[in-house]
Amino acid sequence: MDYRIIKSPSPGTLALLLRRKGSAPSIPIENYDAVGLVQGRLIDMVFAADIAEKAAGVVVEDIKGHCPQNLIMIAIFGDTAAVEAALQEIRAKLKAGDNF
Repeated sequence: MDYRIIKSPSPGTLALLLRRKGSAPSIPIENYDAVGLVQGRLIDMVFAADIAEKAAGVVVEDIKGHCPQNLIMIAIFGDTAAVEAALQEIRAKLKAGDNF
């Protein structure tokens, strides 16, 4: 799995992510301090999205792509501390092999 965090994303970066979103947002996505990007297999991305939302006050959205390896990407929107906490929790739970 690959992880990245973008602190203070530029308006162009946010626009790019919003254009590639797979669905309409359930919560408006605007004015966030950071975006965490996580890419991996579908099963892991669903698990990671659940972990992120439970760990911190973040919004998770799927991002459409054209990956021949069938990898999926999610974007985690929130303030910097919340996105960092969500990414740390994802790494810890996946490393530990938690299934709950």
